[in-house]
Amino acid sequence: MAENKQNTTPERRPDCVTEIRMGNTVLVVSGFFKKDTTDTAADKMMKVLEAEAAAGHKAQLSP
Repeated sequence: MAENKQNTTPERRPDCVTEIRMGNTVLVVSGFFKKDTTDTAADKMMKVLEAEAAAGHKAQLSP
């Protein structure tokens, strides 16, 4: 039989939560950042934008 492992670390609140609605379905995405990081949210977003630019993705802007 499988043993139940208990998480000994306390639950923490997510650093960001996003809700996406698709028809009658709501997707909830929770995000966590490393506790000991020195990067800011702006630093992280810049890395995402740089990676997308390097991959050749174009931003899709809605009018």
